[in-house]
Amino acid sequence: MAQHHTGADSHGHESHGSVKSYVIGFILSIVLTIIPLVVVLNHMMGRTATMVIILVTAVLQFIVQLFFFMHIREGDGPKWNVMTLILGVVILLTIVGGSIWIMTYNMVAH
Repeated sequence: MAQHHTGADSHGHESHGSVKSYVIGFILSIVLTIIPLVVVLNHMMGRTATMVIILVTAVLQFIVQLFFFMHIREGDGPKWNVMTLILGVVILLTIVGGSIWIMTYNMVAH
């Protein structure tokens, strides 16, 4: 016996996000792009403060992209998705931080 499926239930999942969530994500992305642009173009801060602003807004932009567009909280295991992401970020920061530490304080090279 063959079963017939309608188009509505053949995929077995609903739409990922609402228009409201996409608009909020888009507006946040635009704002997080404009902030460092204005700071850099207008020379509003010193070099270190500008770098901090760029890095902070980049991290916030990454978080906005994950939650509003990539739907990291949705799916079969949202808790596991976030925990896996956090583990990946910790490993990444450890490798990058350790590499910078070694390159900065390597006494053999001096």
